[in-house]
Amino acid sequence: MRAVFVLFAFLLVSNLSFAQDKVILAIHGGAGVAPKGKMSPLLDKEYRDALAQALKTGYAALAKGGSLDGVEAAIKVLEDSPLFNAGKGAVFNRDGRQELNASIMDGKTKKAGAIAGVSRLKNPISASRLIMEKSEHVFMIGDGAERFCRDQGMELVSPLSLWTERAWKQLQDADEAARKKGNAQAALDTGHFGTVGAVALDKDGNLAAGTSTGGITYVRAGRVGDSPIIGAGTYAENEACAVSCTGKGELFIRHTVAADIAARMKYRGDALKKAATEVLAGLPKIPGGAGGLIALDRHGNVALPFSTNGMFRGTISQTGKIWVGIYEE
Repeated sequence: MRAVFVLFAFLLVSNLSFAQDKVILAIHGGAGVAPKGKMSPLLDKEYRDALAQALKTGYAALAKGGSLDGVEAAIKVLEDSPLFNAGKGAVFNRDGRQELNASIMDGKTKKAGAIAGVSRLKNPISASRLIMEKSEHVFMIGDGAERFCRDQGMELVSPLSLWTERAWKQLQDADEAARKKGNAQAALDTGHFGTVGAVALDKDGNLAAGTSTGGITYVRAGRVGDSPIIGAGTYAENEACAVSCTGKGELFIRHTVAADIAARMKYRGDALKKAATEVLAGLPKIPGGAGGLIALDRHGNVALPFSTNGMFRGTISQTGKIWVGIYEE
């Protein structure tokens, strides 16, 4: 009997400790993946390892600095990986060019930085933070944005350094599919929306969010989705939550998804998961699903909803406990 009591007490304490071990960093690597069972075990492991490394790197930066440092560090790992559609792994548009977009936001001050249409910056998330902290602007695009970053000491790289065979093949396949179908929309119906993002909570209770993407394969040159748009693909506010989205950008822009989640929490008193789940579910239904998002509040509550067949995602708690997922798991 005493042994049963001791076991019960141990489980109670364990559950209590776990409940207090709040999430302080969450990441995503894009919504819409290969159907479950179709991804090779090796590729599955590569994705999970990359997500775990991003979480570890973000966690270390978060411990030394603050929420913005954690977000930037985690996203840079994903931008540097050829597995994800951001930075090194960015897809190509219809003109055969990579156009990178990103944004970052500080939940304490509501300061934000965003960049779009660049192709010579290795880490657009760092460029976004540079715009936020070193300019009087929020959003910069194209050559002007690249020149500003260069003048602030950021190295410009050759676009060829971001080229990957995988992304180039996706462009060729999309072009061939479009020709066969007699239109140029084939790549937009794949249900895969490659974007990376992170949300973080620091020891002072400050939130931050960031998002980075290469857009959509075979999209028209000059198209900008929700990732660099504050309130659509990225939003952070200490009084509510931090959000990073991934999906059909046009929908997330029209419905100001990230800001809507925060507004529901502030003005209706919705819990984080309720707000995040209902906003995503309220988007128009499209083939393959609209996308997904990650959201975190200052109490360490996290929401990771998605309407596609999967979403690369992960969390790390204040004690360093890592969880990563791809499908419903």
